[in-house]
Amino acid sequence: MERLFEINPWKLTSNKLEKNKRLQESLTSIGNGYMGLRGNFEEGYSKDTHIGTYIAGVWFPDKTKVGWWKIGYPDYFGKVINATNFIPVDVYINDHKLDLSKDQIDQFVLELDMKQGILTRSFIWEKNDLRVAFRFTRFVSASVKELAVVNIKVQVIKGNAQLSLIPFMDGNVVNEDSNYQESFWDEINKGSSPYPFLTTRTKENPFGTEQFTVTTMMGNQIKGIRKQREQIKSMYVDEQFHGSLSVGEEVELTKFISVITSRDVSDQDHIEKASQVIELAIANGWEGVLHDHKEEWDDRWNNADVIITGDDASQQGIRFNIFQLFSTYYGEDPRLNVGPKGFTGEKYGGATYWDTEACILPMYLSVTNEETFKQLLVYRHNQLDEAYVNAKKQGLEGALYPMVTFTGIECHNEWEITFEEIHRNAAIAHGIFNYTTYTGNESYLLKQGIDILVGISRFWANRVHYSESNKQYMIHGVTGPNEYENNVSNNWYTNTMAAWCLDYTRETVDKIGEDKWVELGLSNPEIENWREISQNMYRPISEELDVFIQHDTFLDKELRTVDTLEPTERPINQNWSWDKILRSPFIKQADVLQGLYFLNHMFTREEKERNFNFYEPMTVHESSLSPLVHSILASELGKTDKAFEMYERTARLDLDNYNNDTEDGLHITSMSGGWLSIVHGFAGMRTYTKELTFTPYCPDHWQGYEFKLNYRGRLLKVKVNHQLVEFYLEKGDPLNMVVFNRTVTLKEYHSVPINKRNAEDLL
Repeated sequence: MERLFEINPWKLTSNKLEKNKRLQESLTSIGNGYMGLRGNFEEGYSKDTHIGTYIAGVWFPDKTKVGWWKIGYPDYFGKVINATNFIPVDVYINDHKLDLSKDQIDQFVLELDMKQGILTRSFIWEKNDLRVAFRFTRFVSASVKELAVVNIKVQVIKGNAQLSLIPFMDGNVVNEDSNYQESFWDEINKGSSPYPFLTTRTKENPFGTEQFTVTTMMGNQIKGIRKQREQIKSMYVDEQFHGSLSVGEEVELTKFISVITSRDVSDQDHIEKASQVIELAIANGWEGVLHDHKEEWDDRWNNADVIITGDDASQQGIRFNIFQLFSTYYGEDPRLNVGPKGFTGEKYGGATYWDTEACILPMYLSVTNEETFKQLLVYRHNQLDEAYVNAKKQGLEGALYPMVTFTGIECHNEWEITFEEIHRNAAIAHGIFNYTTYTGNESYLLKQGIDILVGISRFWANRVHYSESNKQYMIHGVTGPNEYENNVSNNWYTNTMAAWCLDYTRETVDKIGEDKWVELGLSNPEIENWREISQNMYRPISEELDVFIQHDTFLDKELRTVDTLEPTERPINQNWSWDKILRSPFIKQADVLQGLYFLNHMFTREEKERNFNFYEPMTVHESSLSPLVHSILASELGKTDKAFEMYERTARLDLDNYNNDTEDGLHITSMSGGWLSIVHGFAGMRTYTKELTFTPYCPDHWQGYEFKLNYRGRLLKVKVNHQLVEFYLEKGDPLNMVVFNRTVTLKEYHSVPINKRNAEDLL
């Protein structure tokens, strides 16, 4: 565990320039759903750093290079690409370039204000008899998506100084994950009128995928010194300001940056649009733009904040998660989704995974409005045609949603993912089920969702095979959610979810009209085949252990628990060979337990407990998706210490660098885990049975907690402490709900004691 920042309910604050600066940069990343960047220093830093600026939906198809090409392999690996670095401002003091990796500084403070979405940094620079105070403030506007702002204040405290500030934009960027430091951009245009700008376009590619044009423009407002010149060269534009400062004199530079892409604006209109954004920002002024940005964040926090009393570390963790999620995605664009690293790094290519339906959607259903979270479902429906293409490439019928994608086409180049991790299809179907049972609205299900369900069911029906010896249907050659096992047969989770998908589709087609049957080409024999498969799906079970078996040969392994590992072996994915991992019994993340979480209403408490007790001790939790599932199930089973342990791991995964990999970027798609562990776990909220239910308790480490829910046109506030759960109806009609297995009607306020009798309902 590695903790860099002080514990504060609303802020990340440090008085130390860390040696592990990459980790510090990841944790201070900011964004607005349209673009974002890592916490790099505006003035530069000559030692180890990872400069990263990323734009949503802008990516590049990197050729898949393998010497053992297989039919069905993706043609390319899609990757998010580093875009023009727009924050830099070189600083010179008496011709000395400011560089915190070398210079002597005092009173260093780095602070990320999560409530307002603002990153600040201040320090005093010293050399001989000269002392100069600096304050940097940065934000990516939540109210104007194309706008970012950097404000720099410089004041001489002692001595006299010749000061130079050189704000610039640099298109000479490469990806950390590029093989040979190749650039993915060509320069298209640059200039200084009406404001300095640089236009770049992604290089041509042989796959026919879209090229992206991006124009970055800056409008610099200066007080205290004057502009001397400007410089324009290959992939670079700057303005240079110089002047003399005496003791007490101050300079303030505000750099307004607009970023326009061909995703939204035609190339010929880029300059006009970019200059409009700059002009409006200048007219509004630094304080005005900041005010609008803060107001937008206030609105987002109003319905999404979770308040924890008695534990500031937990409070900081959950707010950090919510802040980074909302910085990455807020549903404004149905073409976008949530990348595993968001705008904080390049690992995993920045594309969409099944994480969205497994982790993001369940939270967004409650903390955003329907227009926001429904976009996640629209995204998948828009890519249904490509899902059919993906299945066809594997020689299969129906729709196979990609494990990794930007456009709907699979773009991941690891065989055990591309070919085998087909369970992702079930997460897409479960997302539709989750949305429908939560909202009570079947319109999407019956008009668009059914298209997806039918495609997925046709895939499962074609992917299974019938075992004559067992008289059951099986699925061989898969990788389940536990990626520490590849090419297994009859993964319990995959088989169980496939059967559930077929059943859910059959239930849904009974509700649609004849015209939709004709449109989808449905027939009674096909529906009957789905019933036959689901009712006769093989699901490995151990009668001796009375647990579901992860896959056919799992029990043949040398089974041992995680506590037998030496600390120096953890995490095993950074210390063991892949061969050793594959032969071990250790589980990367919830596998069987993922099924018990997804289909929670279909299993008994005894089944959940037996399987949890068997599998959790063998789980190393080296996937960021793992702790949240275990925390929620542990809460349900009354294992409150384990539930809280897993909550801390998911809520503070990056803040405490649990898996020693946060320097590559944050684990964005699992950041819903803290919220889910509280609301679905500690508060026991469920909606899968189409009614809202709660079985709440308060962790021993806390005095209490509270949160809000958007639910079917209502806004609810829930407050829990060790003695009482209180419900407030802040907006909407009265609501019937179930608390501790008893139906209550919430009109304005209702409270239920958390006593021994009610607590027994947890067990």
